Amino acid sequence: MAAVVTSAPGKVLMSGGYLILERPNAGLVLSTNARFYAIIKPLHEIKSDSWAWAWTDIRLTSPQLSREALYKLALKNLAIQTVSSSDTRNPFVEYAVQYSVAAAYATFDQSKKEGLHKLLLQGLDITILGSNDFYSYRNEIERRGLPLTPESLASLPPFSSITFNADDADEGKCKPEVAKTGLGSSAAMTTAVVAALLHYLDVVKLSSSNDHRERKDLIDLDMVHKIAQTAHCIAQGKVGSGFDVSSAVYGSQRYVRFSPEVISSTQIADKGVPLPDVLSEIIKGKWDHDTTEFSLPPLMTLLLGEPGTGGSSTPSMVGAVKKWQKSDPQKSLNTWRRLSEANSALEMQLNLLSKLAKERWNAYKSVIESCSLLRSEKWIEHASEPNKEAVIKALLSAKDAMLEIRYHMRQMGEAAGVPIEPESQTQLLDGTMNLEGVLLAGVPGAGGFDAVFAVSLGDSSSNVTRVWCSHNVLALLVKEDPCGVCLESVDPRTNEITSAVSSINIE
Repeated sequence: MAAVVTSAPGKVLMSGGYLILERPNAGLVLSTNARFYAIIKPLHEIKSDSWAWAWTDIRLTSPQLSREALYKLALKNLAIQTVSSSDTRNPFVEYAVQYSVAAAYATFDQSKKEGLHKLLLQGLDITILGSNDFYSYRNEIERRGLPLTPESLASLPPFSSITFNADDADEGKCKPEVAKTGLGSSAAMTTAVVAALLHYLDVVKLSSSNDHRERKDLIDLDMVHKIAQTAHCIAQGKVGSGFDVSSAVYGSQRYVRFSPEVISSTQIADKGVPLPDVLSEIIKGKWDHDTTEFSLPPLMTLLLGEPGTGGSSTPSMVGAVKKWQKSDPQKSLNTWRRLSEANSALEMQLNLLSKLAKERWNAYKSVIESCSLLRSEKWIEHASEPNKEAVIKALLSAKDAMLEIRYHMRQMGEAAGVPIEPESQTQLLDGTMNLEGVLLAGVPGAGGFDAVFAVSLGDSSSNVTRVWCSHNVLALLVKEDPCGVCLESVDPRTNEITSAVSSINIE
């Protein structure tokens, strides 16, 4: 049987940090060309006596981390146990396996369940691989004596081995963490594994189309979304906003979260209820999230930079903001209202720019090309006709909205006592927004020291890369890619064709 290969993208939350945790606040999230891959194939041939077996063998391999784990999944109650592991457990993949298999049992009739049983008896051989962009390679680049540039990153082999962040190791007492770039690796990994399993087990038939506008498998994507959200929430021990999983499934979007009650962790923890029954309830549940197609207007480039000043813990920052909300409800409500208005203004102007690009392409293209060479205070000088003036006004309004967002995020950080936009980032972002051709710059998601982003016009991205490099900020190779999870036709390591694009029928 052929291997099934799927991939899911990492994300950048451009606006909506913190507010996105509460309905009905929206966030603008861009999916990227950094993708997590899952490769699934049978572990062994069915043996003549294997029908009596009560479990399936699972091997999970992560070549970049030089890790391998062996599990047994009980076919009666879908309990999973570790047989041997070269290192720490991966709860995201463990729950992805459990819930995907449970979803198959929950949705199949008896004849398909027999085929499913037969397929599972061959075991599951799962390999996970993340694009280099998910991980920090600053230390590796410096070790090689290379400059901190995208070209140096591009010289590393794909799926390079990941070095551990030794600074976080507590004198050898605890496992050192992997240094990451904040693109949502756990959500992309969980989504890729769930998608690969559901396709392999014939629960869904995923599309191999990379054009998100041509997707015909929306019902199947909804199934992947429900299972991946559930697995990801239970693995991290809380029901988060889910924007990272949603963008991994559907691609770039405007996102409003689902009501947390749809995933009841107490219900899942109830040992008396069979897991397929629990999953059946979750699949049928009232998923009230709202996703609307959104991507950057044409001729704009997303850039992501890694300052290398140490990572921030999103959960502890979110906890501090929630504590502040409780202690000063009036001020926090006022800040959130203003932040929400600024987020909406940014969204409105970016949508207007996409509309102007469609309706007045020549004027739009001309403005973007001329503004890409100038600082923003000079843009208005190019409003030589009404069509061009409309584009320039929308650009300047988008820039103003971003400055407003940053101001209120800083205020919130100061009030809550957490570095949402630390002083070092403020100086860097102010400098970035003053460069020729830069429209936006900010801290993505919950903020902190992890990353900065910028959106540049036309061919001006090299200005940003050069200035960032001079400030010891590594510009990553990440670009926006609106495509969500999809089936791949080749193994990403070898580019050998798999025949998985024709789905496996287990009836």
